[in-house]
Amino acid sequence: MSYITIYFEDKPVFLCDEITSQINEYRHHPDAVFIDELSTAAINSLLHEIKKPQFHAGIICYKDFPKLKAYFFKHFQLILAAGGLVKNKHEEILMIFRRGKWDLPKGKLDEGETLEHCAKREVEEETGLRDPKVICPLKVTYHTYVQFGKPILKETHWFLMKTSGNEKLIPQTEEEISEITWVKKENLKKYSENTFRTIEMVLNQV
Repeated sequence: MSYITIYFEDKPVFLCDEITSQINEYRHHPDAVFIDELSTAAINSLLHEIKKPQFHAGIICYKDFPKLKAYFFKHFQLILAAGGLVKNKHEEILMIFRRGKWDLPKGKLDEGETLEHCAKREVEEETGLRDPKVICPLKVTYHTYVQFGKPILKETHWFLMKTSGNEKLIPQTEEEISEITWVKKENLKKYSENTFRTIEMVLNQV
């Protein structure tokens, strides 16, 4: 069974080859778009409908998942990015405040760069941390937006990282980061109430 969730702002669109119990909860809602065929017309219809305020979720189910994913992605310009969920020795999680939302450090992949190096570099640049240790890949998230009139699909690869020092945190103001803080796991809920759905997905991994 394979599936991914792509967010259109806070609206999930599921690409899957089988209906899971989680996806099934959305399937029978009147505010969900369900498609079980693979065609340009069907995908364009979903992309049109999901923009409407009365629709809050979409599902495309097709038996050949790699073909479905490739076909859907052709409707966007794909941008690769990477980021880090950083823990300190107290198991607190590093969060940044950017443009009115709590977030995790992340950024676009540079040419010739590996995803792991990109994630580490972005953490260092955006927070001032020196040489955080990459532990393992964590999750891949997807979200869409429009840039210069073009539909963009951003695929972000997340890595779990650790730091043991007590370094001074320095917000990268050029990226509109105004605050950085360490958050205890039991306090994450209040931060996740003002964040993006993709960031919630990453935080749910801990």
